[in-house]
Amino acid sequence: MHCNDCNKHEVFQDIKSEIRGSEKYLIVGIDVGKLSHAAFFCLPNGKVILKRFPFQNSREGFTKIVNKIEAAKARYKPENVVIGVEPTASYHKPLAQFLAGSSFHVVLVAGNAVKKNRELLDNRWDKNDPKDAVNIADLISQGKYLFHEAPSKEIETVRELLSLRKRLKKEDRSLKVRIRNCLLAKYFPELDRVYNRAEKENLAIIRWCFNPEKIASMDFQEFFTMVTTRKTGLAQEQRLRKIYNLAGESVGCRFTASAAIEAEMLVDRILGVKESLKKLETEIESICKKIPGYALLLTIPGFGPYVSAVVLSRIGNPFRFKKQSQVIKLSGYDLGALRSGKNARSKVPSISKRGNGELRYALYQAAVSASTHDNIFLSYYTKLLKQRKAEKGIEVKMRVKIAAKMLVIAWTMLKKNQNFNPDMINI
Repeated sequence: MHCNDCNKHEVFQDIKSEIRGSEKYLIVGIDVGKLSHAAFFCLPNGKVILKRFPFQNSREGFTKIVNKIEAAKARYKPENVVIGVEPTASYHKPLAQFLAGSSFHVVLVAGNAVKKNRELLDNRWDKNDPKDAVNIADLISQGKYLFHEAPSKEIETVRELLSLRKRLKKEDRSLKVRIRNCLLAKYFPELDRVYNRAEKENLAIIRWCFNPEKIASMDFQEFFTMVTTRKTGLAQEQRLRKIYNLAGESVGCRFTASAAIEAEMLVDRILGVKESLKKLETEIESICKKIPGYALLLTIPGFGPYVSAVVLSRIGNPFRFKKQSQVIKLSGYDLGALRSGKNARSKVPSISKRGNGELRYALYQAAVSASTHDNIFLSYYTKLLKQRKAEKGIEVKMRVKIAAKMLVIAWTMLKKNQNFNPDMINI
């Protein structure tokens, strides 16, 4: 698997370096749609072969475009065919996978590059499918395209499950915000002051006795029993007694049956999402254990099951990266600055944030954990802060630096198939 992927990446690099102005390649730019696609055929030197070729998003349509490409190959006899598509949601994935499986060289053209290049073609911002296909082909002829990765089935599965996890987390946050902004603010605003702690108890209050008048009419011990499953200590009792007292003085609106129904439904949805997240995380961990390298990543301080799964799925085949800077760009932790004019030299670089956001987030959480609890990274973090503590935001910057180093360490470990050791912090 690794060798096949490496060969594809080497071919990708070779074509990218020599495609500009060449007559050895046939370029096919495809504008992807939900129901149908539009293709444009040309040579890198600008010669147009076919201005417009529409085809359906179906097996019949895919076979149609393959036959058309084969006919163009037979006529112009190129050394290789480069087919470019713009990543559009998930619409491009079936087509790209089908064409890659047909032994064609498939590449991706970034959406922001397509947008910026559109107006350069004829100094117009007009957008339509045939024109975008020409736009994509033009960018390919300039060598401005990205590698189309074909990860293993396990890696692809983990990526999709992590994407689902992200959506579930977003839904969980959305439901909680809806409770606080729509229900608490209207019917029991005093509860919002102490809502950030003891989530299970808060949900129980909203689910079973959200009406402040109902709470005030109950005995405290009855209220305590209704919203808790076990007694954890004095702090718990003090917090619930405070809520109990606030309920008697609440200035919330008159409680209605609709509020009770909405509260019940929102809490049930939150609990359902949490249960789904729990099952999903168990499944992700189960799949990751079958992938070589997952156990290695768990040996890095700060790397738990979630962080290890994110890093492993995003790196994929570690041998497709030749140097550290390429791996760092994957996360968006690479530095950049807008340097121009008199103040060019004084500009302070910042991270580009052009890479994968989830990977960047996971690595930063790992850096915070390791620089707080692990002696090796705590010592390294202290060394980085030495004589710079007065700088504004220096703690965050140094943890970002540690996060980028962690990614490089993980990549090195996957390549060399070895566990973490303290000497790796110096790479």
